[in-house]
Amino acid sequence: MNMEGRAGIVTGAGRGIGREVALLLAKEGASVVVNDPGVGRGGEATEERPADAVVSEIQAAGGKAVANTNSVTDYANAGRMVAECVENFGRIDFLVNVAGMLRERMIWNMTEEDFDEVINVHLKGHWNMCHHAIKVMRGQRYGRIVNFSSDAFKGSVGQCNYAAAKAGIIGLTRTITRECGRYGITANAMCPMAATRMTVNDAVIAGWKRRLERGLLTQAQYESRMAMPGPEFIAPMVVYLCTEDSGDVNGQLFHAERSLIHTYQYGEEARSIYKYTDEGMFTVDELIETVPASLMEGIPNIAPPEDS
Repeated sequence: MNMEGRAGIVTGAGRGIGREVALLLAKEGASVVVNDPGVGRGGEATEERPADAVVSEIQAAGGKAVANTNSVTDYANAGRMVAECVENFGRIDFLVNVAGMLRERMIWNMTEEDFDEVINVHLKGHWNMCHHAIKVMRGQRYGRIVNFSSDAFKGSVGQCNYAAAKAGIIGLTRTITRECGRYGITANAMCPMAATRMTVNDAVIAGWKRRLERGLLTQAQYESRMAMPGPEFIAPMVVYLCTEDSGDVNGQLFHAERSLIHTYQYGEEARSIYKYTDEGMFTVDELIETVPASLMEGIPNIAPPEDS
């Protein structure tokens, strides 16, 4: 078992990808704090306690786990969650941040609350958990952090709050890498594609159909989304990133779906122009002439205006 003797936290572990990750970590020998407050897809309160069900499943299979129902948005509760892991299992070796929610609207229809709530759960929630966990991991001189981003970081229609949060998580993760690598702590980000209640429901499918009809999705993209694989395919790569064997994998961004895993060259230079003069400053007229033929040659407008 690749995680024997290790302990840590999986947030959003009551359902979907988080559940699959927690189950596989436990199967590989890890002791797991299963965190999930049991809220709905949009963050609304419910009476459900999915974390308890996952813990029962782990324990029935002979594993070790405890349930936690705190929200990652609360700074103090995030700290208590880390303390609970240490109190129960003696240390915290890994942190997998999966917890999330969606409030989908076009930017002109989105409310301030819609924006703030999604940022608080995703970006602030990731920061809360990483902040407290790293305090312990530094002392251990060891830790594995896997933060969940999304391909939405490229831009996602109707999800400006979610896309902004997921792009922010990439920046957060790469900064943790640079700050904490010297202490034996790695931090990587995952962009999964999997069918869960977050990604596929009747309203989402209807939205895909509208985008297909408007030309915002190709037929191939639409068919790929309709055939989206389950969350169980994501868990192995996440668990690998939590193992001791992944120590040299740090600051990376991965996409995973079914039998495909790939990396991104995020933030690397693609094309450059340079002005060889003493001042080195381009004029606007020079840029009007130069940019289309150099930096942007062959690169189309990803969202051109509709014909009037």
